Amino acid sequence: METTTLTMPRIGDLAPDFEAMTTTGKIKFSDYIKGKWTILFSHPADFTPVCTTEMSGFALDQKFFDEHDTNLIGLSIDSIHAHIAWVNNVKKNTGVLFEFPIIADIDMSVSKLYGMLQPGESETAAVRAVFFIDPIGKIRLMMYYPLNVGRNMEEIKRALIALQTADKYKVALPLNWTPGEKAIVPPPKTVSEMIEREASDYEMVDFYLAKKELPMN
Repeated sequence: METTTLTMPRIGDLAPDFEAMTTTGKIKFSDYIKGKWTILFSHPADFTPVCTTEMSGFALDQKFFDEHDTNLIGLSIDSIHAHIAWVNNVKKNTGVLFEFPIIADIDMSVSKLYGMLQPGESETAAVRAVFFIDPIGKIRLMMYYPLNVGRNMEEIKRALIALQTADKYKVALPLNWTPGEKAIVPPPKTVSEMIEREASDYEMVDFYLAKKELPMN
């Protein structure tokens, strides 16, 4: 059985750069993401039901992403004309406007660059991929969903806040963490750090697992 080798970016890689036409004009991706968090997300096709709910979800949460200094940018393997028609159709039918750019990836070049084309699902439709990219252009988290299962917007927002919180306070975050809950302090690297930790006000599960409150934003 013949197998296809996919180009898959990895966590920690710099986000692959490209130029593309979008619904807000031509962009160079490295310029678009510079200095801000960015969420790049793909959908299989315009004028499809699950994709419409997902894109509308991002649009309805535009204020949240603005408040968290995060750019949004979508993608599908459709022409710019199809994108514009779809944006117009959704706005007329629901009142929701997709203000973020949507990449017209008609030649599938960006989809291939980011491993969004997965032959086991489809040769011509991008899976539902989500890439979280930090202000220096590094991929920090990736999510892949099949064509027939929509994403969870609450988890996307939680993951973004978690990444930003971990960076800001130099902590790790436990299972099911949500804003306002305690964070995990990195484990001690020396005996003196271990002893110092035991005298702290951390919640001590054990010497290697300690939690602390974070300042309220």
